[in-house]
Amino acid sequence: MAAVDVVDATGISRARIPAGAAFEEETARLSKAEILELRQKHFCKAQSVSYINTNPLLITRGQGARLFDEAGQEYLDTRNNVCHVGHAHPRVAEAVGRQVVELNTNTRYLHPNICLLAKRLVDTFPSGSGLEVCFFVNSGSEANDLAMRLAFVRSSSRHVVVVDHGYHGHTCQTIEISPYKFDHKGGEGPKPTVHKVPCPDVFRGPHKGPEAGKQYAEYVAKACQDSGGQVAAFVVESGMSVGGVILPPSGYLERAYREVRAAGGVCVADEVQVGFGRFGDYFWAFEQQGVVPDIVTMGKPFGNGMPLAAVVTTRSVAEAFENGLEYFNTFGGNPVCCAAGLAMLDVLRDEKLQENASAVGKHLLERLRALAVKRPIIGDVRGSGLFLGIELVRNSADLEPATQEASEVVSRMKDEHRILMSIDGPFNSVLVMKPPMCFSKGDADQFLEALECTLSD
Repeated sequence: MAAVDVVDATGISRARIPAGAAFEEETARLSKAEILELRQKHFCKAQSVSYINTNPLLITRGQGARLFDEAGQEYLDTRNNVCHVGHAHPRVAEAVGRQVVELNTNTRYLHPNICLLAKRLVDTFPSGSGLEVCFFVNSGSEANDLAMRLAFVRSSSRHVVVVDHGYHGHTCQTIEISPYKFDHKGGEGPKPTVHKVPCPDVFRGPHKGPEAGKQYAEYVAKACQDSGGQVAAFVVESGMSVGGVILPPSGYLERAYREVRAAGGVCVADEVQVGFGRFGDYFWAFEQQGVVPDIVTMGKPFGNGMPLAAVVTTRSVAEAFENGLEYFNTFGGNPVCCAAGLAMLDVLRDEKLQENASAVGKHLLERLRALAVKRPIIGDVRGSGLFLGIELVRNSADLEPATQEASEVVSRMKDEHRILMSIDGPFNSVLVMKPPMCFSKGDADQFLEALECTLSD
């Protein structure tokens, strides 16, 4: 086979590549610097790269709760809730491989994978919930976008109640219901039909104590009144991730749901970040509040890295959608992605990963709260299962956010301890943990030792 010298449009000159070589041969010859140069040349700056201000990572492999760079350096991953049962889990990979060599097509044909996945998904919801009709899509953004369509078709209203700092996706419709987007730089603010209520934060917010849930729900009641008494939907993440790991206080959703339904709206539980057992003691995070939503959306972890998401709703909501306008999604629920979803559920069950999330999460909470006593920069530790937030403050009197310190902690954890973390919250001062569900007690202890060392300096 003849070889050619390759100098592409970027001016990068690479080693001689055999004519007709497979792409793997070409990617193997790309250096980290060349990859970064290509990324900067062909992508918009709105598409961020982690650690770009220091030393961005070139990740080439994953296994369990660990990622590996091009040099084989291992990193403990505490931030990736997409590969739910672990990076490159062999049972998921094998299921995808078997299906992709057999068939991958759309859902206009009958296929067992999508139907079995729907049945098994519905079986995870509380008995008698009425959540039994499934729509399969490709991402959490698509799921939340479709949830809004379902709500609007059912109602004559276009008024939506949303929670401050909430994030529901990147489509035009989901940005309109995401204060995290429309209130930030580049955003356009809320539309007249979008009613933003305060985030039910019992650490920084105005309401604390046993009545906080009811007090925060009063804002939802007022928003329903402000809409003229007719709303289409109330949308809230069952656990708010970008809001800084906010779990609604007891009684919040019960009262809020009652007010929304009285105003004619449906209640949408966004479980994209926290579903599938991440809360440990609950398979769906909304169960912690003792409520049943009308629509549930899910995404990120469903396919363990494959693009799989869903909307599950009641028969009455679904029937209102049957108005003659067909809903078709070319790739949503394809056999390959459904095979990944089925395998993920198998592994979650067989390896008892929900139980693991509960046990390891409680261990982390106990140790982190003990560390907070010794390190006053830790203002609050909160969460459930493997969805945890560590909020850093400069002093406990006025809770001044330790934004710069949080950024430094994350950088040092990567550089000095090879542990990957993320930051969220309205002040970017909350260290967020949402690792793969196989994150072990040993992984937790490795993280805790590194964090204590980092905070001691």
